[in-house]
Amino acid sequence: MPLFNFDSKYKMKIKYFLFPVFLLMALQSCVVLSNKKYKALVAERDSLSIRTGSLEDTIVKLRADTMRLHRELNDLQNTYTALNGNFNSLNDKYNALNNNFNTSSSKVSELSANLKKREIRLKEVEDALKRRDANTNALKNKLQEALLGFQNSGLTVDIRDGKVYVSLADKLLFPSGSIVIDIHGKMALAQLAGVLNKEPDINIAVEGHTDDKKVINLGQIKDNWDLSVMRATSVCRYLTEVEKIDPHRLTATGKSEYQPNDPANTTGARAKNRRIEIVLTPKLDELYNLIKE
Repeated sequence: MPLFNFDSKYKMKIKYFLFPVFLLMALQSCVVLSNKKYKALVAERDSLSIRTGSLEDTIVKLRADTMRLHRELNDLQNTYTALNGNFNSLNDKYNALNNNFNTSSSKVSELSANLKKREIRLKEVEDALKRRDANTNALKNKLQEALLGFQNSGLTVDIRDGKVYVSLADKLLFPSGSIVIDIHGKMALAQLAGVLNKEPDINIAVEGHTDDKKVINLGQIKDNWDLSVMRATSVCRYLTEVEKIDPHRLTATGKSEYQPNDPANTTGARAKNRRIEIVLTPKLDELYNLIKE
């Protein structure tokens, strides 16, 4: 058995008695603050409260600045994207222009080279034409000198279209209505052949021309076509068979009445139209070769 046996009534009394004791002991253990320390604590509290408010304001500003910076960053990102798209578009255009420039530059170089070749070719053709003209003038001068004695008998020498034309009136070569060359005609043709035999690079075309009067009762000669052709072939035959000009150089043609010197319906005009024209053309092989290349 226990030494002490308290009932519940005594137990409650003991509790009420010990509670103030414990409370007193607890109060005695607390530090009693002086008025100065209290004010200092209050001031520190107020200072912390002020700084806390300032920090909260700073946080609000920082949040606002952060949102603004986010918006600016987003705008800059959009601007960058747009500028980058423009740059890529411009870069594509630049590349296209650069390709066009390179292509054009190549074409310009090619055209420039072709132009230089053409200029060289043109210079060669011009030089060849000058040589032809010089040779033509020299030939004209030689013929005029050789045929000087016949120029009062209806013979002329002139240059047309780069060719030398020796025109002989029909009365200098043929009796009226005849295709047989008379003595004066043979003398003139001999002088002409003397020059042409020394100029082997000259082609010779003999053209017969008549007036517009109809041929009457000339036997084998039916009309002016016949008369013009037969007179031309008579001259070619004399130059080749008697004067020994290479026949490969000659061509005989009849023009009849259709290329008159003077279209007037007069006796003088008809006399001018009745003629033999010997057309002398320098061989143009050099020019043809230059043009063909």
